[in-house]
Amino acid sequence: MDKIREKLATLRAEADAAIDRAEVLEAKNKEQAQELLQKDQEITSLNHRLSILDGELEKSEQKLTETKVVAAEAESSKSTNDALLRKIQLLEEELDTAEKNVKETVEKLRQVDVKAEHFERQLQRVEQERDQWTEKFEEMQTKYRRSKEELDELVANMEGL
Repeated sequence: MDKIREKLATLRAEADAAIDRAEVLEAKNKEQAQELLQKDQEITSLNHRLSILDGELEKSEQKLTETKVVAAEAESSKSTNDALLRKIQLLEEELDTAEKNVKETVEKLRQVDVKAEHFERQLQRVEQERDQWTEKFEEMQTKYRRSKEELDELVANMEGL
């Protein structure tokens, strides 16, 4: 009976050790199950975050594309603006040249007006002289006719003598 008691005590000790080991393993199993649950939640959270980041990446890529388009348009606008500025500069130079030509033409026109007024005064003076000479000519012609009539009368009187 001692042997049976010993064996029973050994079996009890083994059973207690097995129970202790089983409790420890159950605790480890619970910890690992808890860890697994946390890892699953973390994976779910990371998957959700990944989908959000994918969405943000798409938005960022879309904004980048739009920005590139705007940059290309800005570059095009800049080159158009540069071309227009060059054209404005050329037009301003042409305007300056045209204004200079207009000033020169106005000055020449003023000089022509002055000369025209001078020639008009000369023409009026010459016309007055012509009128005076015409008047003198008519007076002289009248005097000539009178003198001729007097001479003819005198010749007729002398012939009659």
